[in-house]
Amino acid sequence: MIDARRRRVLKGALAAVGVAFATGLVSARAVLAAWNAAAFRAEDPATALQGLLGTSEHTPSDAVRLQAPDDAENAAAVRVTVEVDLPNVRSISLIASGNPYPLVASFELGPRAEGFISTSIKMAQTADVVAVVKTDDAILSAAKRVNAAAGRCVG
Repeated sequence: MIDARRRRVLKGALAAVGVAFATGLVSARAVLAAWNAAAFRAEDPATALQGLLGTSEHTPSDAVRLQAPDDAENAAAVRVTVEVDLPNVRSISLIASGNPYPLVASFELGPRAEGFISTSIKMAQTADVVAVVKTDDAILSAAKRVNAAAGRCVG
């Protein structure tokens, strides 16, 4: 019963979104307007953070816990989890310092959200993964070296 109701709600919501796009009430440009293209296209971490947060300065902190494998089995899908033990976390961003475009993810959190994200990122090579957390009071970070070549076949 609940599954059928859930399907109807999802179908209705998708139909409403489709109608909004088809009639021009919502455009792809408006939906993507919040995407910070300059930060995601930056070729070094400092420029990416400057474009995203207005500064490239961040302070390493034990309040930011970054979990990632020492050796990635698949560099195309490296699982990363960030937990923050602080109030008022506004955003959590991920940098893969060895990537051509190092800013790989940024999550804006609502006022009631917990300081937690978990996602998979793509890594071009062995490098530091850096979690950068913006709170009301500070910009904090944690870093971990991930061996992205561990799961590759070399021959």
